[in-house]
Amino acid sequence: MKPRAFVPEKLDLAAFIHDGASLAGEWPAASLERLAESAAPDAPAQGWPALHWRLQGETRPVKGGKAQAWLQVTAQVEVALTCQRCLKPVHEHVDIGRWIRFVDTEAEAAALDADSDDDVLAMPRHLDARELIEDEVLLALPLVPRHEVCPEPLIHVDDADEPAGEEGEGERPNPFAALAALKRGGSA
Repeated sequence: MKPRAFVPEKLDLAAFIHDGASLAGEWPAASLERLAESAAPDAPAQGWPALHWRLQGETRPVKGGKAQAWLQVTAQVEVALTCQRCLKPVHEHVDIGRWIRFVDTEAEAAALDADSDDDVLAMPRHLDARELIEDEVLLALPLVPRHEVCPEPLIHVDDADEPAGEEGEGERPNPFAALAALKRGGSA
């Protein structure tokens, strides 16, 4: 029997898992629109290496019950995000390795997902694996990207505002002293 051909953008997930099939490939990072939007302005996604991905379907037998449908999703990509300290590009390696269990209905998925550490989703008729992989990569991006040590020294705002005059000049009044004076009934 000839093995089935599976297309990642319109994956017959039930058949893919039943067959224990696997797919692998790579996509240009710029072709993943939502991921490309996260790029640092100085390092657009067109310059990033390709995203490498792999899917593996698996059926796990359960004693006295229906076999469980699982999908392993792995992906690796190098992205350039904006450092939140210096605002320069910071390169981050994102490595995804996740198992997702698929069940028959949304209600069953919601009940199992609440009680389990595993990711549980309802079995779709067709799955857009490209969208699923992009979702997983976006979820794995750091919330606050930043360099361990920024490539250029940071300029402190107070340092930039102060004139290079004599010492003692430019000292600002303590705002809390003014508040204390107001509380005592005096003027600031």
